[in-house]
Amino acid sequence: MFTQTARRVTAALDAISAPHGVDRYVEQLVPTWSSTEVRGRIVHVDRSADGSVVLTIDANHNWTGFRPGQHTQLTVEIDGVRHTRCYSMASDATGGGRRFQLGIKAHPEGLVSRHLVAHAAPGMVVGLTPAAGDFHLPDDRPERVLLVSGGSGITPVLSMLRTLCAEGHSGPVTFLHYATRPEAMLFRDEITALAAAHGNVTVVTAFNEAPDAGDLTGFLDERHLDAADPRWREAETYVCGPAPLMDSVRSLYDQAGAQDRFHQEAFTLPLLIGEAGSGGGTVRFGASDLVVESDGRPLLDQAEAAGLRPQHGCRMGICHTCTRSLTTGCVRDAVTGELTSGTDVDIRVCVSVPVGDIEIDL
Repeated sequence: MFTQTARRVTAALDAISAPHGVDRYVEQLVPTWSSTEVRGRIVHVDRSADGSVVLTIDANHNWTGFRPGQHTQLTVEIDGVRHTRCYSMASDATGGGRRFQLGIKAHPEGLVSRHLVAHAAPGMVVGLTPAAGDFHLPDDRPERVLLVSGGSGITPVLSMLRTLCAEGHSGPVTFLHYATRPEAMLFRDEITALAAAHGNVTVVTAFNEAPDAGDLTGFLDERHLDAADPRWREAETYVCGPAPLMDSVRSLYDQAGAQDRFHQEAFTLPLLIGEAGSGGGTVRFGASDLVVESDGRPLLDQAEAAGLRPQHGCRMGICHTCTRSLTTGCVRDAVTGELTSGTDVDIRVCVSVPVGDIEIDL
């Protein structure tokens, strides 16, 4: 009732304060305020993991919580330009509060991640979106769970682990993580503490630059899964990390006939390998009356190289912010390999690679 009343009052004030609306005035005093938008204030910054940062964020009243494994789109202003990227919540999803953590690793070409690792500070206000994503624990929790992550892919599966522990889940949970070295592992102390406090939780690590520091050596294979959980074929398995890691796990589950138990979240695009005939042709940006020779990269990259600035978010095919209409031609999804063609078909330009001549409504 209070929320409905507040929205009616805000709508009335918006009409009075046109053209900017009441938000643009109130936010000068309270930057996190918005009648409709989700915003958050960074209240704590932890840079204890090499090359990474953990942000604790207090969201405003428009935040409605999340399911363990989901992500938000974070917007930050850099040199006067707003940039948006997807980051998964790392906190447990119980309690319904508005405070949560994001774990962010600086990637060499990651403008936003490098900016946050270097410059994020308490008091900074960021834009957010409601939690989203199909990569999450089901409401009916699985009895046996295997969580596999690599690098910054640790955040969504850590949310799952923390949630299961907070709920008193008694079934076996195995947490298998790959990193370059112990010092680069996000949330290392917290995960160690969870394993010590919960007898049903097993934590297994592998560090490719410090093999003696982990429980396993080398890269993921069947022996690693056997060592982590001999009954991994029976476990509901959630994987997030670099494409080669996820491909390896998926292949093993396919071979075992347990593909229905495999779930993944991708926060990096796979290496694009052009097929014969797929790199040629022209791209017509119909709404801009611009034609370029295709260079085989995703349409978002080609559009930006041509001087266009299409709206986008994650750049990984997750958030759907960059969806545009394919007018004519055929494109290949860089993540799934699926071909899409037709007239006026919606595609995500960040992961769509032209196959021959195409026209896009952009």
